[in-house]
Amino acid sequence: MRIDVRRAPELFSSFCAAVVRHLPFGLDTVVAPSLVGFALINGFTFGVDLTLLTVARSVFGLPLPVSVTVAYVCAFALSFVLNRSMNFRSHAPMGRQAVLYAIAIGVNYVVFILGVGAGLAVTGVEYHLARILAGACEGVFLYCVMRWIVFSRARLQGPRPERVSRGRPR
Repeated sequence: MRIDVRRAPELFSSFCAAVVRHLPFGLDTVVAPSLVGFALINGFTFGVDLTLLTVARSVFGLPLPVSVTVAYVCAFALSFVLNRSMNFRSHAPMGRQAVLYAIAIGVNYVVFILGVGAGLAVTGVEYHLARILAGACEGVFLYCVMRWIVFSRARLQGPRPERVSRGRPR
């Protein structure tokens, strides 16, 4: 069986839409397929983050702040590429998106990773649990930023021309 990788974004999008269609309790009317895609991609990259964190800390013996930072940067670079290509399917110039994403990641790092994650670890919470709790907070923040700022089609296309109806602007 041969897989055409050029169709991967289309297949991923179709899968996410199918998941949304099967959500119970009317959730299919409020959950966007991009939220499902974000959860899948970022669940995967969070696993990469925890794996790299564990290897850096437990195998190489790096200090916790260095381990967290290395794992974080690698995982979020992967998240950007996968979300851009597979989930939000953006074809806009990457430069502006990368800058907006880097700013969001910087804010996220200071507030959630250092603030929540390291703060919990300092108070005695095991570092994996602290990272998972911080990850839940950052997930909400990053989805909102990616959907409505970094990969927003309206934001990237600029202002829309006014629509006119019967000679009057709407």
